[in-house]
Amino acid sequence: MYLALRRIGCDLLGEKVSVCDVRAISVPGKDELEDLSARFEKSSPEEILEWAASVYGEKLCFATAFGAEGCALLAMLAKIPNHAYVFNLETGYQFAETLELRERIREKYGIAVDYVRSRESVADMEARFRGPIYGVAPNECCHIRKIVPLREVAAGYCAWISAIRRDQSAERATAAIVGWDAKFGMVKINPLANWSKKDVWTYILTNDVPYNPLHDQGYPSIGCWPCTKPASGDDDRSGRWKGTEKTECGLHIDGAGI
Repeated sequence: MYLALRRIGCDLLGEKVSVCDVRAISVPGKDELEDLSARFEKSSPEEILEWAASVYGEKLCFATAFGAEGCALLAMLAKIPNHAYVFNLETGYQFAETLELRERIREKYGIAVDYVRSRESVADMEARFRGPIYGVAPNECCHIRKIVPLREVAAGYCAWISAIRRDQSAERATAAIVGWDAKFGMVKINPLANWSKKDVWTYILTNDVPYNPLHDQGYPSIGCWPCTKPASGDDDRSGRWKGTEKTECGLHIDGAGI
């Protein structure tokens, strides 16, 4: 049985959810999302994307930071008829290589990735705090430049695609392939949740997918330039906020944190 997202919002969150009008779209309810997620454990990411595109249509969005995983999903999405809104949270601190990759993706796949920015410019934010805050208050920086902008996007959509993998960090280890994201009031779809790093790079190299050249320079994970360093070893997140306990910007942490 399918329930409207308005019903999901009431049942799961006790919050008002106005994104999806009951007359416009129906989406799976809580139990169905859990069942679907379990069934999708044996599905390919392409099959999961096809399902998402067919169920959510124009109410589907995809947030990409142009990491290796995100580029792989963009290549898959390009092969699937869809009306997803694809965007990048442009913090104002991204590497030049990341911004250039956006153009290579557009040229190869015809996907124009939109920039979503904070309402407050970097210059205004730094003036307000009397200097950059990424080193002294990184959680606040992430909140202003990533969390708040995604919440504003979420107001117009029913579901969002992310490119996280379970083996990237402890915080991501229990990620469902599809589930309710209470933080942003949308269904969250993680087509690569049960993929490994090897799976991702095999797909990229086999399919000649454009990727960030910083990966070849020792950056396993790439975010904002002030908070991303080269790293070695098996921990993909070890180069993010290096020297601190912080490993997540907050997008993929449940609840109201960050």
